[in-house]
Amino acid sequence: MPSLKSHVVSFILRHSRKKAFSSPENLQRWIAYARKTEDYRPPALLKARLGIAESSIDGFPVYEIAPKPGERRRILYLHGGAFVFQITSYHWVLIAEMAERLGFGITVPIYPIAPEHNFHDMFGMADKVYRRMLHEADAEDIVFMGDSAGGNMAVVLTMMAAEKGLPAPSRHVLISPGLDMSLSNPEVFEAERNDPWLGISGGLEAIRLYSAGIDRADWHISPLYGDLSVLPKTLLLTGSRDLLSPDNLIFAERARLAGVEVDVVYEEGMFHVWPLIEMPEARRARDSIVDFLTGELTPRPARVPRRTAAYATRPAAAE
Repeated sequence: MPSLKSHVVSFILRHSRKKAFSSPENLQRWIAYARKTEDYRPPALLKARLGIAESSIDGFPVYEIAPKPGERRRILYLHGGAFVFQITSYHWVLIAEMAERLGFGITVPIYPIAPEHNFHDMFGMADKVYRRMLHEADAEDIVFMGDSAGGNMAVVLTMMAAEKGLPAPSRHVLISPGLDMSLSNPEVFEAERNDPWLGISGGLEAIRLYSAGIDRADWHISPLYGDLSVLPKTLLLTGSRDLLSPDNLIFAERARLAGVEVDVVYEEGMFHVWPLIEMPEARRARDSIVDFLTGELTPRPARVPRRTAAYATRPAAAE
C-alpha cells in the first residue's frame, strides 16, 4: 500500500506541476518562470560535505564528486527535466546519497537544455563528457544513471557510442525514463489520467522544443526503436501511476528479447521519478539501486499488467 507521504506528494503534484504539462502554452510559461529561479549548482552544504569540483565542456559546467580512495568505478548522472528544466536539489540529494553509500566517483554535466538549445547541443556535450570519462576510467567501470529525460539520454548516448565504435558503459540505472515519444502505444493515454504529474500535451511541446525536427519515432528521440542489443545490464525503476510506465515495461521486454539483462522495480501506486522524493518508497528504490550497483540485487521481474504484456510482444511499427 502506498505510504501517506506518497499520497500527499501526489496531491501536491496534481495541483501544481501537472499544470505545466497540461498544454503547450502552460509549458512555455513554466519554462519562462523557471529561467528566473533555477539554480543548477549543488547545494552549498552538499558541495562542502562532498568536495564537489567544477570544470566545463563547451562552456557548460560539469561537476565531479571524487571516488573514495582505491575505488575505480564512476557514474555519469544525467538529470531529468523534460529536456527543458534544470537539475534540482532533489537530484543533488539523490546524487549525494549514491556518492556516500557507493563511494563511486560521480560526474554530473549541466547539459544544454531547450528551447535555448536542442538535441544536437545536448548530445554533443554528453558525448564529450563520456569521452573524457573514458580517458580516466575503463568502460567496465562506468555506469550511466538517469531519471526521466536523463534516462532517455543514457540509452541514446549508449546507442550513439556504439555507432561511433566507443565501448558501452557496464550498467544502466534508469529511473522513470522516457523511451518512446511516438505515442504508438494507446495505453499511455489511459495512463495519463492516473498520472499526477505528467501530461501528453505539454510533453509533446517539450519534445518539439528539443528534438531539432527529428521524427519522434526515430531512435534518437525514442530509443525503444533503436538497437537494444548494444545496451548493458540495466536496472529500470517505474511506477504504476506514471504515464511512461507502459512503454518502460515494453522496453524491458524487448531489451530482454535482444539479450540484455534487465531488472525491473515496478512500484504500485508510484508516480514519475518517485525515487527522488524522500518517502518510504524512495528509500526502497535507492536501496535497490545500491544493491544493483554492488552486485547484490536478486533479479525480480515486474508484475506486468496484462494488456501491456500483450502489447510488448507485438512488432513495433517504427522498427
